[in-house]
Amino acid sequence: MNFGQLSWGKTNRLAQIFRPNKKGEHHTVMLAVDHPYFYGPTTGLIDPRKTILPIVPYADAISPAKGTLEYCLDPLIPTPVILRVTGGNSILRREELSDEHIITSIEEALKLNAVGVSISVYIDTEHQSQTIKNLGKLANEAGKYDLLVLGITAVGAKLEEKVKGEGGKGDKDFDPGKYFAHAGRIIQENGANIVKTYFCENFEQVREGIQVPIVIAGGKKIPEKDALEFTFRAIQAGVEGVDMGRNIFQADKPVAMIQAVKSIVHEEKTVEKAFEIYNDLKQ
Repeated sequence: MNFGQLSWGKTNRLAQIFRPNKKGEHHTVMLAVDHPYFYGPTTGLIDPRKTILPIVPYADAISPAKGTLEYCLDPLIPTPVILRVTGGNSILRREELSDEHIITSIEEALKLNAVGVSISVYIDTEHQSQTIKNLGKLANEAGKYDLLVLGITAVGAKLEEKVKGEGGKGDKDFDPGKYFAHAGRIIQENGANIVKTYFCENFEQVREGIQVPIVIAGGKKIPEKDALEFTFRAIQAGVEGVDMGRNIFQADKPVAMIQAVKSIVHEEKTVEKAFEIYNDLKQ
């Protein structure tokens, strides 16, 4: 993985999240649990103390919002935290999903001992300029303390019908590879140290156009073997890891699922072998 010309602090924080394999390649399995900041008590996160605590020790990093972190997660678990710091929207008003603001300060993230902060950026939406400015402001503030910034290529209501998850099948003229490469590069250029995006057709455009580490969003819940399949394809395409939520904490056996995902990301297991690991651990 190319750490670029980063400071000692940022390089150290990246090394806490991205683990080297036997070949010296750095990868990560992040656990995304920030959904309640706009979803509310969604399935699998109604009480994170019951569902998330058993999974966290297996994650290379965890991505919660402030409420889940403070009230539901054990401060003695050493898993690095990337704190969600934007909000202001709700799933009840889908048309306003892209209307986000910075609502948690860098000072608060430091108090909570986060190694980084995450922010959604909505390219080609009515709030594009606002969310890019949010990213720039956050990157400047985080840079004062060498905190990492994870920029998320977020899909608002306007693009949902075009994108439809990771396939981009809603509009025959929509090129998902071109869109996510464009959006991800804008996020990189405005200060993100890690880009979170979606795996899609023509993903080589995304990988070639972004130089910072890329992690893939898990998206909506799909069958466990299908989730392992797209994890394998993404790693083969050159991404540095996954930031998976619903496909882990909504799995039939979440602890088994995160270990199966890690076997692909860190140990280069095949889909069949990873699914076998999942089924064995289910027992």
